Amino acid sequence: MEAIKIGQSLTIKRCPHCSIAHPNMSLQSQFKTSDKAQRNSRTWSIFYCTSCGGVLTVSSNPSHQNGFFEIFPSFKGLDGSIPEKALSFLSQAMETIHAPSASIMVACSALDEMLKQKGLREGKLYPRIKKAAENHLITPEMETWAHEIRLEANDQRHADESVALPTMDDAKRVLDFVLALAEFLFVLPSRVRKGISDAKAE
Repeated sequence: MEAIKIGQSLTIKRCPHCSIAHPNMSLQSQFKTSDKAQRNSRTWSIFYCTSCGGVLTVSSNPSHQNGFFEIFPSFKGLDGSIPEKALSFLSQAMETIHAPSASIMVACSALDEMLKQKGLREGKLYPRIKKAAENHLITPEMETWAHEIRLEANDQRHADESVALPTMDDAKRVLDFVLALAEFLFVLPSRVRKGISDAKAE
């Protein structure tokens, strides 16, 4: 877990809400709790990111080695079972979530790359998404969602004047889908293979 420094501001590498690097996290409130036996004393600090307004709760324990216990929500890392190029695109999409247009376009690049890693390399993205559903790589619901993401990215690439600029919520929705697809196509199968391998080794 990443080391943090707690004071009137919070020092962390990235905001778990908007992914901005070295966010300005401002202290809003602080209080102490303990269990019914007056043990497990903790100090709870509430911070908010001045960039996106997202709130973090930090639990610290004076008896803990670094005075640090937990942070909610924690920054989501990416699983190493995702192919390298798609992993890079996903990381960039997360890091640029505060710049929605950029995040959406690079998230769609991650979608494109993941389909290529599954052997769907020929033609434009639309027929490859359709083929992924026909080959049962994705569910019909995921196909519909994938097409919506593709259209979102097209709007940004072509700078359609009739389309409003995307919000951070739009970018998060796109990123949620691409992360779910990565989990479905690569992370879960990797965990299943590891589970089978571990079971055989016992």
